[in-house]
Amino acid sequence: MTNLSIFDIAGPIMVGPSSSHTAGACKIGQFARALFHHTPKKVTFYLHGSFAEVYKGHATDLALLAGVMKFQTSDPRIKESFKIARENHLEFKFITTDLGEKYHPNTVKIVLEKGKNKMSVIGSSVGGGMIEIVKIDEFEVYLQGSAGKHLSLVVCHQKNPKVLKDLEGKINKLGIKIVESVESAFRDERLSVLSLEGRRITVEEVMELEKNTPGIDFIRSLSKLQKS
Repeated sequence: MTNLSIFDIAGPIMVGPSSSHTAGACKIGQFARALFHHTPKKVTFYLHGSFAEVYKGHATDLALLAGVMKFQTSDPRIKESFKIARENHLEFKFITTDLGEKYHPNTVKIVLEKGKNKMSVIGSSVGGGMIEIVKIDEFEVYLQGSAGKHLSLVVCHQKNPKVLKDLEGKINKLGIKIVESVESAFRDERLSVLSLEGRRITVEEVMELEKNTPGIDFIRSLSKLQKS
């Protein structure tokens, strides 16, 4: 039998009402923002399946937008995400659609834009705060994440396994434990999601790791990092 924690059964620490429709949605938004190299000026959410049917009642729209603004799933400001986005001049729109039968009912396509820069991310919330990122632009991927359980870093790196091993060693030396690593092919590189446990890694530490680890293209955090 697979080992389960109370987080897997009851869902993550979050602003409700639903781990699937709220916390999972927030995490998908975090992934999209982490993968977009810019601070978006416009974001469009294409809601599929049950996301499209119940997004207003389950605060899926608020949570998705909050995730794009890098709020954590437990952040009480999720309820004010529309207001905060407008105050920060972030244009947003929600559109109900049918993305196709192959996608999970709790799926959204997020399109982020800033000037000529544009990226789309498709993600699904599969229950208990667990999410899957299945497409980035035209590239099929498979990245998993868990809302509210660990701090997660998204790392784009060369295929050589020594690159990720080197990075993981440096993170461990900071006194931060890597509890899970999930890797997926992306273009001619790899995308890995590292779930961290222990003290929070700082902005300065992430920048240092990104700059001084050969073979690393970029490192992004799924939620805002503290400064040292």
